[in-house]
Amino acid sequence: MATADQLNNNNSAPDADNARILLCDDDPRMLESLQTLLRLYDYAVETALGGQAAINKLSNYQYDLILLDLKMPHVNGHDVMSFMSQNNIDTMTIVVSGETSLDDISKALRHGAYDYLKKPYVPEELTATVNNAIRKKALEHSNRSMQARLNQSERLHRFIVNNSPDIIFILDSQGNFSFINSKINKLLHYPRNELIGKHISELVDDEDKSKASYFFGQSNNPHLGVQTTELILKPHASVKGKRHFEVSLWPIDRNEDQGNLKPSKQYRIYGTARDISERMEAEAFINFQAYHDLLTRLPNRALFKDRLGVAITQAQRNNTLLAVMFIDLDRFKVINDSLGHTMGDRLLQAVSQRLLGCIRKGDTLSRFGGDEFTLLLPDVKNANAAIQIAEKILADIKQPFELSGHQLHIGASIGITIYPDSGDSMDALIKNADIAMYQVKKSGKDGYKLFSEEMHSISSERLMLEQDMRRAIKNDEFEICYQPQINTSTQDIVGVEALTRWNHPSFGRLGPAKFIPIAEDSRLIVEMDLFTLRKACREISYYHKNGFPDLQLSVNLSPIIIEKDEYVTAILDILTEEQFPARLLELEITEGIIMDDRQDVIDKLLRLANSGIRLAIDDFGTGYSSLSYLHNFPIHTLKIDRSFIQAITSNGDEACIVNAIIAMAHGLKMEIVAEGVENKEQLDYLCSLNCTTVQGYLFGEATQLRNIVERFNNQTDELFSVDA
Repeated sequence: MATADQLNNNNSAPDADNARILLCDDDPRMLESLQTLLRLYDYAVETALGGQAAINKLSNYQYDLILLDLKMPHVNGHDVMSFMSQNNIDTMTIVVSGETSLDDISKALRHGAYDYLKKPYVPEELTATVNNAIRKKALEHSNRSMQARLNQSERLHRFIVNNSPDIIFILDSQGNFSFINSKINKLLHYPRNELIGKHISELVDDEDKSKASYFFGQSNNPHLGVQTTELILKPHASVKGKRHFEVSLWPIDRNEDQGNLKPSKQYRIYGTARDISERMEAEAFINFQAYHDLLTRLPNRALFKDRLGVAITQAQRNNTLLAVMFIDLDRFKVINDSLGHTMGDRLLQAVSQRLLGCIRKGDTLSRFGGDEFTLLLPDVKNANAAIQIAEKILADIKQPFELSGHQLHIGASIGITIYPDSGDSMDALIKNADIAMYQVKKSGKDGYKLFSEEMHSISSERLMLEQDMRRAIKNDEFEICYQPQINTSTQDIVGVEALTRWNHPSFGRLGPAKFIPIAEDSRLIVEMDLFTLRKACREISYYHKNGFPDLQLSVNLSPIIIEKDEYVTAILDILTEEQFPARLLELEITEGIIMDDRQDVIDKLLRLANSGIRLAIDDFGTGYSSLSYLHNFPIHTLKIDRSFIQAITSNGDEACIVNAIIAMAHGLKMEIVAEGVENKEQLDYLCSLNCTTVQGYLFGEATQLRNIVERFNNQTDELFSVDA
């Protein structure tokens, strides 16, 4: 046998550092011999004892070359090559076998074997064959790379034609198709031959005919270079609908070398048409969600205020009246709490449809938040006209709702303001309609009231709640409940979100929707947020010392507190005093806080992040379409709003948004938390997208921390087998 030095002198391994080789044989001694030989050439060599072991490795890793024995028990070499062929595994094969029959050799070559070496192998022959195979592999790779750079080559053109996701075509001097690839059939359902010789304008929808005529005229000017525009192209007559394309045209200089394109053909234009229908739909959806409520598809608060501002301007100019209604559903909370949020959401959708049936074409109905709606009635004759619509709404809402076998009965409380008598500004009209609605609530619900100045006494109740709130902070009436956050891979609790509830001595247990707006108006929210943070840190710290050392705490921050200059210092002081690790605290902020791109806000958030505190965007995707702030702010986590999660299994738009957010978070190396997970089907869907963390009613309602800890001590792997 030749020595290693002799072999090295005779054969030098090409690109050995990059080549990965798999050795497969049922004889351990043969594997050891081959491995020792090839490692002399610095190849990265792995072994598989038997055919099944080779299949397992080929399924999970990529190799440039496999040296394969044919005669092995259970799974032989032919089985391995068949598996590679069926699964399109691009690994070059050299057979090293004692099988010498013509049938075996022929069968191996049919399976794609590069070469066949007989045992016992000759080291020089084997290493030369391996080197040649690696060289061929490298040459193939180099050739593919070269093809990507040669824009004018015939081979690149063939590759683009066969693999491009776009429609590729060539036009003659009259603008007629001389060539078009097969993508035209998949995207627009035209047979390729049907379009050859026809003018490209025949594909353009009538809506874009004049735009296309100008565009195609410009494309014949070689001095303008590439021309691009967006056009609507119509599919074959047998198919309905329209699709949007980005069409690009390159003039072909007939003086240049055109390969196989003969001058007599008069090829003038090379073009592509990229289907951008999904992008256009996504952009339209993003614009829609910025101004609409995704659950009901109604205008949101921002769009309502915009239209109200326009209506007030028109009313001033024309000296006319308009009406604003504030509609709050009665008994909705009872249904939502007893039957669950899914049923509550379906009820809101049904209510929206009934309300739309009560209004005129030019009116604007919006979901203002929760179970509250606002209605703009421009150009009303008098207050009675608005009252008639309110009465119709009340009558329709009283009719039972049939949902999933349940007959649900609700009512509505409606406050009405008339411009200019009830207010001459947008804020005054909405505020006074809200006051009138609260007056209905106070007097027994299920009715309407027209605002009057005497109703300002309703503000005394809000003032009382504000005063009670100051007392509640001192008397520790606020209770912190927690919702667990679960790692989908380990099924362990990784954190909790702190949620505040108020045990009011007169009104009972109040959710945040009842007191947070008042707290923000009175700026008590600053003291409340800091109170919540301190109390939650203290409670979590206990469990850090008792079995949950890495339990993370998430706390919401109101936009009001961010405005305070001293809030960063206050937060850091709490962590120091409570001896709470900054790395285990995550502060949740809304997109609205950072959309103005204010430098003082950036500086504050950077100071928090630099101290080790994590920052999360709460309800991500519901407020704004711009994502530029993700680059400007130290954001660690994106929390997908529950409205997307609730509909991922029934609505393609929401599923697309969830997919996009999770993919974007992975790309930006951010953590992702899905809120509002209520059933196993939603959980499975999120797990399939590699969503790392989830929270929601599937894992229990918000409760005291000790209840969560006890549950997770007693129940771990059962969580992911909960029935939907």
